[in-house]
Amino acid sequence: QVQLVESGGGLVQPGGSLRLSCAASGSIFSINAMGWYRQAPGEQRELVATITRRGSTNYADSVKGRFTISRDNAKNTVYLQMNSLKPEDTAVYYCNGWVVVDRWSLPKDYWGQGTQVTVSS
Repeated sequence: QVQLVESGGGLVQPGGSLRLSCAASGSIFSINAMGWYRQAPGEQRELVATITRRGSTNYADSVKGRFTISRDNAKNTVYLQMNSLKPEDTAVYYCNGWVVVDRWSLPKDYWGQGTQVTVSS
C-alpha cells in the first residue's frame, strides 16, 4: 500500500504565502515524477507544477514566478511554496506521485486526499 498525505493548507489573505507538503509512505522502491494539481469548485482539476526525480520542474503559466516546487527524495516528500497568493488560487490542492513499488514493477500514479487552500480577505 502506498499513501500520499498532504498538509499545510489553510486560509490566507491575498498576497500571503503558504507551504504545502506531501509525504509518501508505504511500499516504495522509488518515486519518479511528483506534482501538485488543484481543483476549484465547478472546475476541472488542473496541473500546478511537477518535478522529476532529478529536479527538473514545470509550472502552469498562472503560477510561474509565484510558486516553487521542490522535493526531498530521501524523505519521499514534495513541497509547494506558494507566494503572492491570489483569490483565484483558491482550490483543493492534490499531490501526485509516480511510484515504483519494487524493482520489477512499472510506475503507477497515486494521489493524496487533497488539502484546501483559501485566499480571501
